[in-house]
Amino acid sequence: MVLHHLTDGIDDLILGLTLICAVQDLWVYVSEESVFTNFGNDEALKWHETNIPYAVWTPDSVRQTNFTYLPSESVQHNGTLYAHVFFARSGFSPDPESPEYERSATFSKRHLFIVYLPKPKVDNRKSLLSKDEKGNFTKPLLEAPEEEVDEGPSEWVSFFKPNVTMNLVDDFTRYPRGGVPPQIVDHMTFDELTGDYYPTIFFNEFWLLRDKLIILNETIKEVAVNMDLGPISLTRWQLYQQIDQSFQLHKSYGSMMDGEADELKRVFLEGNPYLLGLTMCVSLLHTVFDFLAFKNDIQFWNKNKSMEGLSARSVVINFICQLIVFLYLLDNETSWMIILSAGMGCCIEFWKIGKAMHVEVDRSRGYPVLKFTDRQSYAGNKTKEYDDLAMKYLSYVLYPLVAGFAIYSLMYERHKSWYSWILGSLTSCVYTFGFIMMCPQLFINYKLQSVAHMPWRQMTYKFLNTIIDDLFAFVIKMPLLHRLSVFRDGKLFHLPTNPVSMYPKTSKIYIT
Repeated sequence: MVLHHLTDGIDDLILGLTLICAVQDLWVYVSEESVFTNFGNDEALKWHETNIPYAVWTPDSVRQTNFTYLPSESVQHNGTLYAHVFFARSGFSPDPESPEYERSATFSKRHLFIVYLPKPKVDNRKSLLSKDEKGNFTKPLLEAPEEEVDEGPSEWVSFFKPNVTMNLVDDFTRYPRGGVPPQIVDHMTFDELTGDYYPTIFFNEFWLLRDKLIILNETIKEVAVNMDLGPISLTRWQLYQQIDQSFQLHKSYGSMMDGEADELKRVFLEGNPYLLGLTMCVSLLHTVFDFLAFKNDIQFWNKNKSMEGLSARSVVINFICQLIVFLYLLDNETSWMIILSAGMGCCIEFWKIGKAMHVEVDRSRGYPVLKFTDRQSYAGNKTKEYDDLAMKYLSYVLYPLVAGFAIYSLMYERHKSWYSWILGSLTSCVYTFGFIMMCPQLFINYKLQSVAHMPWRQMTYKFLNTIIDDLFAFVIKMPLLHRLSVFRDGKLFHLPTNPVSMYPKTSKIYIT
């Protein structure tokens, strides 16, 4: 047995010793009682191991077992279930009634198999065009049925943890009196009489994802349980604690939603490490180029005094598209940071309208109304004529596509309400047909036979971001519509060279 000392900072007084055995025995009892005393119950004993070395990093220190648990009726209906874990020096018993029992030679900890979490939300979407008994379409429902609307507090249900990982912390640190780090003191076990501390049993749930949990109800007749035992270093244990605390802190601030921590862990569990490193590098480059494009876009429109050669209609359409995406994010469960980012983008697009057009407040009708008028530099030349002509041709293609997609979505897809259908259809059209919005500026460039009026720096950075987005589409899991929207923008960066001689050789890039 190896002795460890807790010392105070004054007289180096030995406060206690830690029970560190050369070899130990393990008992795991499964019971619905919070305090376990029935050591003679062989049915409750699910796992027994002998001669387990402590702080010895060999294959013999790693153990594993599997068993099947049959939930009782009380456990199926929000009951509790514990795993009572006992360690004792080889040759001793954890049973206080046994003559082989010694208090200083055994330590224990219990683990709750059951965790209570909000019940997964039922998908309350449905077809807005319901059918009658004859199969004919009836009038659309104005809103979802009351029993399917998700209102009020969430219902909490019991989940079963099928995987239990136990780690014995390899800790030989001498802690001074009252000097145990606060992030680990709650996980340590102290002797009630002497204040001595025992080897720390850490139930490692860091890699236990929520989708691995099992909802308990009367339909669950048996559960397969997997239990693992192995050593863990003090540094790694503290790292797990700090990361978990960081996740909880972000959740309290609202910057991380439920499930986002699991998705981050899944990247490390299921992802290729080389691909993960590449993704991190690409993410950094994407952030840098996105910031530079954003900065140069603001600078361009802030200094721009003329709208000659620039499409004011495209600026208005970009604002409408940004507003649709912002409202869509509000209608769905989205992190407030993403909503804030989309809201800022919406405000910037509206600010650009003020730079592209004259915006006035008209009070002649008795209530304030925003009035938009074209600038002289835009209306006084061919730019407005070409812009209106481009929008005319664009409407012949865009309006039928939007109407057709909306009708298809209404007939064959499910939605929460009419409002959600409108937002969902418009957002899908923005994702799918967004590249069409760039066509008016392309048409103006062609008619004016010039691209000197374009914000080249901003377009260069966005061109680089387009290449990065194309790479992201292969390495990042994303919805199909978003994946298609990634490739759509690249089309306009690789157009054939325009035959007009006034265009420079680099004029393959027209608009972003």
